[in-house]
Amino acid sequence: METKNPIQSAERIFHILEFIAMNGPSGVVEIGTALDLHKSTVHRMLLSLISMGYASQDEETGKYELTFKLVRLSSQFLSKIDIYAIAHPYIERLANECQETVHLVQRAGNEVVYIDKVEPVDLRESSIRMASHIGLMRPMYCSGVGKAILAELPAEEVRSIWAQSNPEKKTEHTIMTFKQLEEEIAGIRERGYAMDNEENEIGVRCIAAVILDYHNKAKYAFSISAPVNRMTDDRVAELAEHVLNMKKELSRRLGNAGM
Repeated sequence: METKNPIQSAERIFHILEFIAMNGPSGVVEIGTALDLHKSTVHRMLLSLISMGYASQDEETGKYELTFKLVRLSSQFLSKIDIYAIAHPYIERLANECQETVHLVQRAGNEVVYIDKVEPVDLRESSIRMASHIGLMRPMYCSGVGKAILAELPAEEVRSIWAQSNPEKKTEHTIMTFKQLEEEIAGIRERGYAMDNEENEIGVRCIAAVILDYHNKAKYAFSISAPVNRMTDDRVAELAEHVLNMKKELSRRLGNAGM
């Protein structure tokens, strides 16, 4: 006699739902064989999915397929995601682990906008305190966070962004040619993180990484910023491990299973 355990029933119905989602329209026997379930169990679960509006049966083939209710449900869920609420605890932890200022940005057209900033509890004296603030916007081509996002975009989109950016020589280190930007992007893709080597502000270096969402899209990025006297090459190498780990953690938290 079949168990009426509600937990087991829920597990079975989700396994059936996942099977159809991955394999497309499927028959009762096909599903039962794949999941090692009796066809009467499969049929009962499918009727439940149909009654709740998550599945339908093709009259001609007799196979079962999912409806768009799941798509609507996922869209509603995604629309409620608050990147600030999700990311803030992570960047707060990173700031205190590294004892440096951490920023979170969101892409806004050809620029990035700073949406969060966390300073370590024991903040050292730093020009970063005054130079950055939430709401600040910067071009993508001359910021570590912007270049981290650019490195995830198709070549034609990168070229289009560059063409519309009207590059300005903010410091002697600012990238001023598309060839320089292409070389920079190639390096970012190879090592997994980007740098701002005093390209926006003399005396400040940043190490940054992109956050990839559930669609593998690069909409957000974060950075660790510090004065150059603390952000030496050795320190960058040390912080890189923290940055890459956080990149993986936050991307997974946003539903990117590939990270």
